[in-house]
Amino acid sequence: MLDLGHEVFDVTAKPYTSWSLTSVAEHLDSPDGACWVALDSDRVVGFVLGSMEFELRDDWAYLEWIAVAPDMQGQGIAKRLVDICSDALFARGALRIVTDVEGRNTASATLMTRSGFTAAASVTLFVRPNPAEPETDPDVGLPPIAPGTKRALIRRGRLAGDNRANRPR
Repeated sequence: MLDLGHEVFDVTAKPYTSWSLTSVAEHLDSPDGACWVALDSDRVVGFVLGSMEFELRDDWAYLEWIAVAPDMQGQGIAKRLVDICSDALFARGALRIVTDVEGRNTASATLMTRSGFTAAASVTLFVRPNPAEPETDPDVGLPPIAPGTKRALIRRGRLAGDNRANRPR
């Protein structure tokens, strides 16, 4: 899974995207049953990682990662993975499942639409360069976040003093 993620994810597309062993392990360690792998013999050709954690909502789930090997795309694997992950999350009590798709990723946007997701919000990433630094080519992607950084920030912000019964709904 980790190797396939490194092969297909563009971690420069947005600065909060990180792909690491920590990302995989945290999902696989959750009790949500929302992580699935597609195999071709002993080869991982696809996976989906979801969880019952979206921001501060206990009743909304997050489909965070999905990947299919380039040579296996177009065979319905991604749709089956999204459907089985969604079924598992709804069975765990999710009222909504949220996912995000980078604006230029039309294949994923089409997949999500075909899987019953609807666009709910658009977010524009604004970037302010440091005027003291030399200008860079604006078409060059942003540097990736160090592995594990995203999760560490989310965990500290969300779980410090966490009491799920007192979370806002």
